[in-house]
Amino acid sequence: MKSIMLKMEKEFEEVTALATKVLGSTVTFLIALCLVIYWWVNNLFSSGNEHQNIGDIIIGITFLSLFIIQKSFNRYSALINLKLNELVSSNQEANNSVLNTQKKTESEISELVKEYIDEEIEEEIEELLLKNKKEK
Repeated sequence: MKSIMLKMEKEFEEVTALATKVLGSTVTFLIALCLVIYWWVNNLFSSGNEHQNIGDIIIGITFLSLFIIQKSFNRYSALINLKLNELVSSNQEANNSVLNTQKKTESEISELVKEYIDEEIEEEIEELLLKNKKEK
């Protein structure tokens, strides 16, 4: 059962990664722009209601904003991941398991977080023990 869930999670991660790339691509934005312009041209001249026309324009702009925001998020995310990978790989003491975390599933990332929390707790306990020994 656990292997089935893990396989489903990995497939879902791949689908969401693909959807993110598609929604953030320039070609998708241009297609959406053409669709919105076509929709506006057909609706704006056939409808005499100005409130509906303004609402249609706002909906169209909001729809196009989705693609613009996704594109900028994809770029920002890629830049952050690149910088973090560079910092981790340049530090000899760093744990290389955190490289390319954008390709890991949520459960794998959660496991990495748990490992770091456990390491931090152990270090804090050691520091407290050393302080207590020094004070005595």
